[in-house]
Amino acid sequence: MLNRRSPSQALRTTDEWSTLALIGTLVATLAVLYLAKDIFIPFALALALSFILAPLATWLQSIHLGRVPSVMVVMIAVVASTAAVSWMVANQLIDVADHLPAYRENIHNKIQGIRAPATGALGRVERSVAEIGKELAGRETGPAPARRPVATTANPLPVEVVTPEPSPLVYLRDLTRPFLAPIGMFGFVLILTAFILIKREDLRNRLLRLVGVGQLHATTQAIDDATQRISRYLVLQFAVNGAMGVAITIGLAAIGVPYAALWGVMAAFLRLVPYLGIVCATVLPLTLSLAVFDGWLHPALVLVLFFVLEMIVGNFVEPWLYGAHTGISSLGLLVSTIFWTMLWGYPGLILSTPLTVCVVVLGRYVPQLSFLHIALGDEDVLSTEIHLYQRLLAMDHVEARAVVEEFLKDRPLVDLYEQVIIPTLILAEHDRHLGTLEPSREDFIFLCLNEIIAELAEHEPPKEDVPAPEGRIFLIPAKDAADEVSGALFAQLLERDGCAVISLPAGSSAELALLEPTAEDLICVSALPPFAFSAAAKLCAQLRARFPKVKILAGIWGFPEGREQMLQRLEKSSRITIATSLTQALEQTANVPVAI
Repeated sequence: MLNRRSPSQALRTTDEWSTLALIGTLVATLAVLYLAKDIFIPFALALALSFILAPLATWLQSIHLGRVPSVMVVMIAVVASTAAVSWMVANQLIDVADHLPAYRENIHNKIQGIRAPATGALGRVERSVAEIGKELAGRETGPAPARRPVATTANPLPVEVVTPEPSPLVYLRDLTRPFLAPIGMFGFVLILTAFILIKREDLRNRLLRLVGVGQLHATTQAIDDATQRISRYLVLQFAVNGAMGVAITIGLAAIGVPYAALWGVMAAFLRLVPYLGIVCATVLPLTLSLAVFDGWLHPALVLVLFFVLEMIVGNFVEPWLYGAHTGISSLGLLVSTIFWTMLWGYPGLILSTPLTVCVVVLGRYVPQLSFLHIALGDEDVLSTEIHLYQRLLAMDHVEARAVVEEFLKDRPLVDLYEQVIIPTLILAEHDRHLGTLEPSREDFIFLCLNEIIAELAEHEPPKEDVPAPEGRIFLIPAKDAADEVSGALFAQLLERDGCAVISLPAGSSAELALLEPTAEDLICVSALPPFAFSAAAKLCAQLRARFPKVKILAGIWGFPEGREQMLQRLEKSSRITIATSLTQALEQTANVPVAI
């Protein structure tokens, strides 16, 4: 007999092969990025630079300067400004180095000042450690063995190796060798940048054709999304770094640190390197202040200046300006920085944020790579109702309350009940009927939700000048505790509107006759679908048979779409009014027709 696989087995095998193919593709991509980094690094740097220079080139082109002349003007401006800044920084650093010997005495005093004092507890500890070290060293080495005299027949001639003086060409080669590689890389990046700016539409069209015309819509959205995020981030980063450099220059000048403009310019450029740049920018002026000034006040002020500015910019200015421009979480940015640094070294450290933006956008528009968007993106991966239910399953009342408070910061109370609490109750009911919800967790969920609802009774003031409906409102749960909690939500909203609400426990329809409902009263049945729908239909039929003249409203909260025929049959057979949301139920409370 032929061994035929079931459709589920075939689907599982296909998924396994898809997973293996995806893993193999990612491994191959990483290998190519690492092995061909000498090619990809200049291209990535040129692409990032083109994002910064493209708005200026486009503006020059808009004044009818032409594509190629506009790009040439921009590139000449970049080269000229880079050369001017480099020349200024180099001259200033040489000047600083020339003046350092004049501060030798201050440096010596600082070193002597931080040494441990000769008296006191620290001095005694230092002497004890030194004595123990000498004793151990003496025991380990012991007396040196006597050397035997070496007999020689003749005195050896001394040999001296003399290094010839280097020629001017050799001296120039040794002097320029450390700068040749960076200059060559910079020139190559500029050539690639000019090419990208001139041929950017052609490169975009080739990328679209490479991906495929069938994916034209998704590819266009991905390119536009990545381009806007990277361009805004880079432009804003340069603006923030420039402002940071100006603030550091002013602060250091006020403190009295020499060459304040030099340290401000270096800080503006070093902040392009995440995390480490600001540390390197602090070390240089701090070292100079230690050498120049006699006391410790000025170095301390330099530290405070850099620390305060970085805290303000890093924690307030940059999050406010960047916002959703990058779409990367703080943890994702840290992990990606480490990853790209290990893969490409210092260029990867500088390019980590733009490269990660591309990865996050790719994970957003390619379903197979959605895990990248989930792992690195800054969007909430859990909806509010799922987050609340997960915290309730963990029996964490504090964080569950925090989820509710966070939602209520910019939303009304009725939205919380409709969009968060009721879906959470539906999730709990689903797990309870499947038998996966333990009784202890079930009791905690309902108890915690009842406490949250009770605490929110005073969250919003009662509505004024709203006429309350005549008569009483009897609220009856259809089946179980989940229906009671949903009924408590509706009862609280009704009481805020000034209604006279009488809440009854589940299974108390027989006791309702003792309260003698009249035609002015309203009976509301609260039910959570889908498991309480049949119980709600049965209860509504019993209530209609027992109280034929009383108005009845069935609140089937969060009833799934596409099954309206079930509601219509219930509404017609029991002669009742049905509401599927709290807002709809509040609107219909005063307009429920009298049963005939």
